[in-house]
Amino acid sequence: MKVLKFGGTSVGTPASLSAVKQIVEATTHPVVVVVSALGGVTDQLIRMSKMACAGDKAFMDEFATLVQRHEEMVDAVIVADERPALLSELHSLLDDLQSILQGVLLIQDLTPKTADAIVAYGERLSSLIAATLIDGAQHIDARTLIKTTQQAGKHVVDFEATNPRIGIAFASQPDVVVMGGFISSDAETGVTTNLGRGGSDYTAAILAAALNAEALEIWTDVDGFMTADPRVIPTAYPIERLSYTEAMELCNFGAKVVYPPTIYPVCDKNIPIYIKNTFNPAAQGSVITVESALVENRPVCGISSVNETSVVTVSGLTMVGVLGTNRRIFGCLSEAGVSVFMVAQSSSESSTSLCVRPEDGRRACEALDQEFAKEMAEGAMNPALLEEEKATIAVVGEGMRRVPGTAGKLFNVLGRNGINVCASALGALENSLSVVVDRPLLRKALNVLHDSFFLSECQEINVFICGIGTVGHDLIQQIHHQQTELKAQRMLKVNVVGISSRSHGAIYQRDGIDLAHYEQLLTESQGGGIEQMVERIIEMNLYNSVFVDCTACTDVADAYLRLLHHNISVVAANKTAASSAYEQYARLKAEARDRGVKFLFETNVGAGLPVINTINDLVSSGDRILSIEAVLSGTLNFVFNTLSEEVPFSEAVRLAKEHGYSEPDPRLDLNGMDVVRKITILARESGYQVETSDIERSLFIPEALFKGTEEEFWQQLPALDADFEARRQTLTTAGRRWRFVAKWQDGRGSVGLQEIPSFHPFYNIEGSNNIVLLTTERYRQYPMLIQGYGAGAAVTAAGVFADIMRVANV
Repeated sequence: MKVLKFGGTSVGTPASLSAVKQIVEATTHPVVVVVSALGGVTDQLIRMSKMACAGDKAFMDEFATLVQRHEEMVDAVIVADERPALLSELHSLLDDLQSILQGVLLIQDLTPKTADAIVAYGERLSSLIAATLIDGAQHIDARTLIKTTQQAGKHVVDFEATNPRIGIAFASQPDVVVMGGFISSDAETGVTTNLGRGGSDYTAAILAAALNAEALEIWTDVDGFMTADPRVIPTAYPIERLSYTEAMELCNFGAKVVYPPTIYPVCDKNIPIYIKNTFNPAAQGSVITVESALVENRPVCGISSVNETSVVTVSGLTMVGVLGTNRRIFGCLSEAGVSVFMVAQSSSESSTSLCVRPEDGRRACEALDQEFAKEMAEGAMNPALLEEEKATIAVVGEGMRRVPGTAGKLFNVLGRNGINVCASALGALENSLSVVVDRPLLRKALNVLHDSFFLSECQEINVFICGIGTVGHDLIQQIHHQQTELKAQRMLKVNVVGISSRSHGAIYQRDGIDLAHYEQLLTESQGGGIEQMVERIIEMNLYNSVFVDCTACTDVADAYLRLLHHNISVVAANKTAASSAYEQYARLKAEARDRGVKFLFETNVGAGLPVINTINDLVSSGDRILSIEAVLSGTLNFVFNTLSEEVPFSEAVRLAKEHGYSEPDPRLDLNGMDVVRKITILARESGYQVETSDIERSLFIPEALFKGTEEEFWQQLPALDADFEARRQTLTTAGRRWRFVAKWQDGRGSVGLQEIPSFHPFYNIEGSNNIVLLTTERYRQYPMLIQGYGAGAAVTAAGVFADIMRVANV
């Protein structure tokens, strides 16, 4: 025998109810079918009863809608010759319901007994329809079998009265039985009661246990027990197999697939629970048994949450070492009807935090303050503290006990994403770790935990790009072309969720922007600029967020500290921040380190060349940088490599601009300050405290050319051509070439034009290439050489992309 339970969505429409018929009739008999009310009907009944109690006659409109819905369901699924008898039964029940509601309206009072009677009509109606629809089905009123008793104001199943009745009812082994779930009756008075919202699952479990069923199947509207709520985490997927313990923990903390009390009766009889999808019966679904399916390197099977939590904290020195304090705490709360679903106690016993439902928070505080009134008056205890607007997350998996560091990983990943844990609980069985966080951070916390414990198919990183000039545009194109490959090969999903341009507006999409059409989307947008972008990033509060600066703007660099403070990693092509005052540079590095995020700026020097990372690796491994000698301006290297008898100096500068190597105003490259900033950054990353003003700079063109307008600069520049050509010829004869060299040695730095002999490594670098020589304690005799493209939008964008990947690999 099997017991099949179908929820409200499964019986909510003619199509879904017809699917129920097909599933039941295809199941090996005998079978017991338990159905909920039609989807939404229980809420409608509660709403009508409250309206009637308030004297609102509009409940009759709701009632008419209820009648019409059930009549339409009968017309849609029941064959014509069976309709009259069924409609007669339904109308009789509906007439009784209307009379009860009219009585409530008349006296404007709704007792618990009457409320229970009203909500029972949903299952009473739906079970009659289902029993008529399914071929050969027999209908049994669940109230004749499921008996309850009163405990602490709640209806609790009386198994001594229930199980014998079930045994008698099924002694003849009927082929198909249909019953309504949720509803029951008092064991002594026979008055209608219920098992609480979600109680239809419980009804099915009670029947399965009493009948020693082969299996309990719960048919719902999802493909199984999910690793997390798919409405919050789209990448959540069904758990193929989990244990009773894991299922109980997940249900207790908000997973709504199974009503928590459902598990115990079948667990006691070792009856498997199958979670199946009425709308996708071919799906594998989930099975709950004694053993979980332990997956290698995956200690966690699922994550669930209680979205609304209040935390009540009892504290005081008198609690330390005093026997019976916890008994008093839980005793007074029990008497007040307050249920506690999580407890966190300090090791000193000086405080105990209790997680309760928000509606119970104040009542819990009042009960505790009353219980400990004497101690509070003596100053030995503090008044109960209530913290609201919290949420509780449970990370569940029996594999946690065999994988060291699971708890550490959880706290680390939450902290790195700026999520503070207010309270935590981990039992000695190590199958569930629960934490309390601020409710506004719940979505972010769930996503980052789901991602970090490899429950998602892919790790995700959310990227915000500021600036869509040549570098920004090329970066977007590179990400777009690589997204599929990264997802397939690296299991990494790069979501560009924000793009902002000072002149073209901004676009933000939580699920990722369509990069193939981002330019069109930007033209239709508004609200560009860094201030608006920072506010939007903080407001979106996405996990694993990275801010990418593809501008050269000071105001954008000024936003880094705030972003880092909100646990958002920063990747900068903009060298303003790293070359700013040393105090600011150090503050940014420290903030990133303290927040557990990244501040990366590899492309500040050498575009895509691995210069800064190489220095970081050397220093981190205990080496010491003794000197740096480098050609760091791709623009100037291009100029001096292009300079020839046919191409004068002024033309070489113009070509550098046309090829995109120089800044729009080439004087920003020719004045050497760009190289000053770069050597400053390298010296700082090597461990030296240096300012840009400490670097000696030698100009190779008259200072007057830097003072006028750009137009005047271009007019005056050809006057230098003859002198440069004469000097170039002299250099060529001597077998030398010009290179604009940056040096750091013995705590001093300089930049300037130098004549390089043919045997020097700098002599043969071509085009816009950069080259860096690192002399260290380990590489003293043979310095380390790094060489390659040092300018250009494509290679710079590639370097930025590489930094984004480094953030993803944290």
